[in-house]
Amino acid sequence: MIELSRVDSPLGILTFATGPRGLCALGLGGRMPRLQSPVREAKPKAEIAAALAAYFSGDLCAIDALEVEPEGTPFQRSVWAALRTIPAGTTWSYAELARAVGHPTATRAVGAANGRNPIALVVPCHRVIASDGTLGGYGGGLEMKKWLLHHERSQSPPYSAALRF
Repeated sequence: MIELSRVDSPLGILTFATGPRGLCALGLGGRMPRLQSPVREAKPKAEIAAALAAYFSGDLCAIDALEVEPEGTPFQRSVWAALRTIPAGTTWSYAELARAVGHPTATRAVGAANGRNPIALVVPCHRVIASDGTLGGYGGGLEMKKWLLHHERSQSPPYSAALRF
């Protein structure tokens, strides 16, 4: 059984779903990815709520240790695992992400997997930008992506990736 919980954040309500092995979905601003398993409402798991609160308070690494179990194809899961290796405060291009998963010519497929990420924020798809430095798209909207990148940039050491807002 999947447990569905909600917590407040600077981005609005975060809705997240947990299964027996960890976080299976996290939606920003009240949006929630579609889940295959039955769902029941529950109190927020303390460790997840605490990690999210710490992230928004400036401890950007607080969400790194959260266990995740996203539903997806093996290729999607490999892309999502690679996303978790992008350090807070940095960005990668879709081409860099494609190289990281061993498919350097699969930038479109990587982009599609990135766009289907069911665990926003914790699986940081917002850290992927276009090769020319523009933001590209984001399921939570470009303003939310800008907010997240600015939050991470202001809390972490400077980095070299050029961002154009």
